[in-house]
Amino acid sequence: MARFKMLILSSPLDGRDDEFNTWYDNVHLPDVFRVPGVVGAERFRMRSGDRWQYLAIYELDCDDSAAVEAELMKRAGTADMTMTEAFDMSTFYMGSAETITPYRSADAA
Repeated sequence: MARFKMLILSSPLDGRDDEFNTWYDNVHLPDVFRVPGVVGAERFRMRSGDRWQYLAIYELDCDDSAAVEAELMKRAGTADMTMTEAFDMSTFYMGSAETITPYRSADAA
């Protein structure tokens, strides 16, 4: 199977960071891990740019990353993937990427 990274850029509604982060870590990620093909995740707080506040990078082990994206969207807002009103759904970004150059460190350059 191919390995992909899925990038999710998102923001909470104003003043709802704590609610958003609690939901993401305790409710959303367990829901996401039940989607076939999703095998790992990391979350980050953005330090530059002004469009999004958070970045999640999901690791996918599948042949078709678009199918995983479609399944995530299909489940969003259902009993299989409870959403929170703190999530600004109007501004989020989701996209998948395929490795073309393996990770290298500066020491190996």
